[in-house]
Amino acid sequence: MIPTYWVDDSAAPRMQGAYDHSTGLNSNDPELERCLASLEQVRNLPRVILLLVCPLSATDDAERRVERIAAAHPGIHTTIVTNKEASRIAERVCQLAPHVSGDAVSLRGYGAIRNMGLAVAAILGHDVVIFLDDDEVVTGSDFMKLALYGLNQETRQRLPIIAKSGYFYDASGSPLADTTKTGVCHRWWTKRIEFNRWMKRALAGTRISRSNYACGGCMALSARAFTRVAFDPYITRGEDLDYLFNLRLFGYDMWFDNQWHVRHLPPAIAERSGRFMQDVYRWFYERAKLAYAARQVEYNQVTPAQLMPYPGAWLSDQLDDRVRKTALVRALFTREHRGYWHIYRHGRDEAQRYARENAHRYLQLQSFWPAIMDGLWGDIHLAALLEHRA
Repeated sequence: MIPTYWVDDSAAPRMQGAYDHSTGLNSNDPELERCLASLEQVRNLPRVILLLVCPLSATDDAERRVERIAAAHPGIHTTIVTNKEASRIAERVCQLAPHVSGDAVSLRGYGAIRNMGLAVAAILGHDVVIFLDDDEVVTGSDFMKLALYGLNQETRQRLPIIAKSGYFYDASGSPLADTTKTGVCHRWWTKRIEFNRWMKRALAGTRISRSNYACGGCMALSARAFTRVAFDPYITRGEDLDYLFNLRLFGYDMWFDNQWHVRHLPPAIAERSGRFMQDVYRWFYERAKLAYAARQVEYNQVTPAQLMPYPGAWLSDQLDDRVRKTALVRALFTREHRGYWHIYRHGRDEAQRYARENAHRYLQLQSFWPAIMDGLWGDIHLAALLEHRA
């Protein structure tokens, strides 16, 4: 399952902050081409589903471009899901769960896009979903063997392994977060030290271990997981790590496989106030959602103490101070004075308001999710629509 993000080249400057990266329709070197080329070496490669994310106005052009890329790899069984197919699936979801608010399953918003992938998998009757990002490449022919290792089995403690994460190496060949960014603008807004502490321990441990980390571009979910637990469509970003929290709310775990990895080769992304604001919304909302769930007797608690050394601090009372200090110093020492000053003056209140108003919505969706998956599973009409595009 590969979400791939596209935008008309003339609109690219206005897309800053919407998604981490979008490929221009006239790009000479699209990340998706490189990703699919790397998959040609994989033994026992299953169907590859491309979730084509683009503005509605660019649907036809993006569809033609992605079809040409897929056609250049005839050995890969590819199914493309565009806004056209997605709208039909979303209509069916509304019929199954008319009281779910917002676009819970769509090709807009990180969590909703992931849910669209799960919906497509259910419609086509697939028992495992493996997520890969289009700016990643697979590094070996045994990718599928590694991805499926341990899945749907149990640990020695009889705990089910229904969701697992690998990890990625960056362009320099390191699995650790870059620690070269220093200075006052990064002092309070960096996960690098605590993340690297956790990752080093996980890489040195047993092959499969309980995870505090989720790599959305190297993640395997069994049907037992994805038919019971949805991604959160109300979170602005970080939907992969959030899925780990969601699993824990329902008594499951994300497991870490220290032998399964990909190479991550993203385009350069500038530090911008819009992206920072998405993160502010993300962490305030995440903290509020987990606090709301903790007050409900039917869910397990997920606390910062359980998530140390990473990412627990981001869910604690430290968050407010980190946001305030980072917004202030970036307002003073970066070119985006106005953007960061607005976040310092008003952004925290806006994010807290969003968190308060929406903290309950994911659990409302969850109350309908098994019924949604059951209603979509093997739907012959939607399957015919998707297979026609295959």
